[in-house]
Amino acid sequence: MLTLFQQLPGLRKILSTDTALNNIYKSKTAQVNEAVKTCKTDISCSAKALKFTNEEIADIGNRLALLYAENNPLGNLVKNHLIPSGCYAMFAKGQHKTLLVKAWEQDANAINYAIGVYVEGNKPNYPKIDSISFSLKDKAFAELVSASAWLALQGNTKLFFEPTMLFALEALELNERNEAADYEPMAKGVNLAAINQIKKTDWKKYPYSVILVPGAGPEEKDVALSAGGMIRCRLAAIQYKKGMAPFIVVSGGRVHPYKTKFSEAYEMKKFLMEVLQIPENAIIMEPHARHTTTNLRNCARLMFRYGMPVDKPGLACTVKSQSYNITNLLPERCKKELGYYPYKNGKRLSDTESEFYLNTASLQIDFDEPLDP
Repeated sequence: MLTLFQQLPGLRKILSTDTALNNIYKSKTAQVNEAVKTCKTDISCSAKALKFTNEEIADIGNRLALLYAENNPLGNLVKNHLIPSGCYAMFAKGQHKTLLVKAWEQDANAINYAIGVYVEGNKPNYPKIDSISFSLKDKAFAELVSASAWLALQGNTKLFFEPTMLFALEALELNERNEAADYEPMAKGVNLAAINQIKKTDWKKYPYSVILVPGAGPEEKDVALSAGGMIRCRLAAIQYKKGMAPFIVVSGGRVHPYKTKFSEAYEMKKFLMEVLQIPENAIIMEPHARHTTTNLRNCARLMFRYGMPVDKPGLACTVKSQSYNITNLLPERCKKELGYYPYKNGKRLSDTESEFYLNTASLQIDFDEPLDP
């Protein structure tokens, strides 16, 4: 939503010329300027100046609600962009005005969360793989934070949220945490061959839409593809060659070990092509999932966006332990961590294969996972 605030001309004009929102922007700018002068080596001081307070979030939400009208740019934003995107699906049952406010609250909290983890050193959901890269006692890091605060005010930052958002993005950059953008735009690059094939696929010929292969990251820093990843690829290749589905989805990001440079999805795709002779146009890369919950969720997202039949069952193909985890334990873990069930189980075919049905609620943004939102 915040990107659309910036990019849609009519919308940007409403937000940039509103007196109340401009006053919030000026107040935030003054806080940051003061922090740059006085915080010095106090990292939490700089972060506090940039983060949105609960009061600011509430005031901005109330102002957006007052500015909202069904047929003005804010109303068109909700009807033509936010609802069709599915990114705020959990709020879609309410009034459009309410959805706008809740979407703002979610995005503001997402920015605060990123700053909390990657500037203040707060504990992320998965500390072993996602923690901050710096010591909070490092004076050099404090200097970087202060410089980032100053940089957040430079350039064409006119909208009420832009300094804080830029500060959060700079924090991710300093921590080398740009995983959420890996291989993007995928539709024009790593997945282009498969997308072109999707347009020609006769889905009636196959019992399943896709064969999903969850990644398995190595623990050794210099190992590109784990033994587990190889076995999972081989299991999937057998099902593909049987004609069970026209596409294999390889899912997994740069996860294990901490700050690895190797992408599970990319390395599995390479193995499928180079070792197992699976054609590139039959492989869909999903390089952002950081654990099994989002393997299923992100698979649903790509299928929806690429125009694949999400009502047709998919086939999860992996080693026995993970396969039973997917059917027996993972649904409730997803509900707890994501707030919804991204899939429901179908039949079990074997110890290594089980059916799943995807849920388009998976399009909902996850505000507290900045590396895979």
